[in-house]
Amino acid sequence: MITFLEGLLVEKTPTRVVLSVGGVGYEVFVPLSSFDRLGAPPQACRLLTYDYIREDQHSLFGFVSEAERKLFGLLMSVSGIGPKLALSALSSLTVREITGAIAGGDAKRLSGVTGIGKKIAERMVLELRDKLSAAEVLSAAAPGGADFGGDHRVRDAVLALISLGYKQADAQKMAAAVVAGGKPDLSVEDIVRKALTR
Repeated sequence: MITFLEGLLVEKTPTRVVLSVGGVGYEVFVPLSSFDRLGAPPQACRLLTYDYIREDQHSLFGFVSEAERKLFGLLMSVSGIGPKLALSALSSLTVREITGAIAGGDAKRLSGVTGIGKKIAERMVLELRDKLSAAEVLSAAAPGGADFGGDHRVRDAVLALISLGYKQADAQKMAAAVVAGGKPDLSVEDIVRKALTR
């Protein structure tokens, strides 16, 4: 299993790059999101990889971030989605947009990706919604990717409330209400306790 490649980027075209590693050239297929974040060849480069092996195919898919690689693997777990369609989804929408659509049950947004019809989009929501972590759902739902104004206490408190079974929107309101009416030096534990006793 190849988990990453580190070498010299020698070729770069949309959705495909070639990395020279120890004198061997590896063809790696990448989503546009990763392609945009790679510099111009020749330059040193490190890509996280997903090693796809079937009887008739052995391909490497590369990603700049772990979030992209993880989502690629999740998309591939949905029946009807192969590597090309998963790559197309990551090239059309950001990780945050895909995660938000799955968490919010927005099959219409997902079906806007070329190759993903209504049935596959609905299957994505159904099969992947429970596989997303609370942190992924929270990150996708935060407006503009904001991290609650940079307040890590609120974020951690919201994650704790979600893990206790509260819906993400309710957990956000509960934690925000405590922080707005409380002391500025409240700990995450204090925020959660006060949210639960309101």
